[in-house]
Amino acid sequence: MDKTAIRDAATIILIRDRATDPRILMGQRGAKAAFMPNKYVFPGGAVDLSDNDIPLGKPLDPINETRLAEDSQRAPSAIAIAAIRELWEETGQILGTPALWPDAPESWGAFANHGMRPDASNLKFIFRAVTPAGRPRRFDARFLMADADGLTTDPDDFTDAEDELSHLHWVPLREARTLDLPFITEVVLAEVSARLGGKTPPDTVPFFRNNDEAHLVTRLAGKSPLGD
Repeated sequence: MDKTAIRDAATIILIRDRATDPRILMGQRGAKAAFMPNKYVFPGGAVDLSDNDIPLGKPLDPINETRLAEDSQRAPSAIAIAAIRELWEETGQILGTPALWPDAPESWGAFANHGMRPDASNLKFIFRAVTPAGRPRRFDARFLMADADGLTTDPDDFTDAEDELSHLHWVPLREARTLDLPFITEVVLAEVSARLGGKTPPDTVPFFRNNDEAHLVTRLAGKSPLGD
């Protein structure tokens, strides 16, 4: 695989205690990681080809499906599946809906053993960013926000997590910028704070293209009267 090619990716931002003292789930990448070593990040990773074939137990809502489809060669469901899969792999947390899944692929076997199928109905598409040129790996990442109330697992239990992220914990949103963060994560945190203060989705989704000297944030369209 060409490491310089831009790969589609999905990142998930879980929010806890939204109405009181919001916290977000983050972990630290390893010191030897090729991409963003030592940085605190949200769970996420590349969209795999197999993500196209995984059925959703509950679909995305229409506005988020429409926005994820804009300017994308990926099916919105595949991006949602990647976000749910990465959350499961990196944290052991499940966004699922109760349902039998006897024909689940082997890679989803442990997820299915919990009696769940992936549930995308809680996901909100809030940001998109492309990794700058010159990095060892480049991603076209969609950032999806979800409320921790939608988890079917204990939000404090990370025993099923793989070892890609360490120091998994719920970070108070007001303290998150004190961590060693990638620049784009700081930008996304500002968007998260803004979204928490609103009751309806904004008219557009920010897109940080990283393809010009000014690194301007443009806006993806997608007006909707639907509530958040």
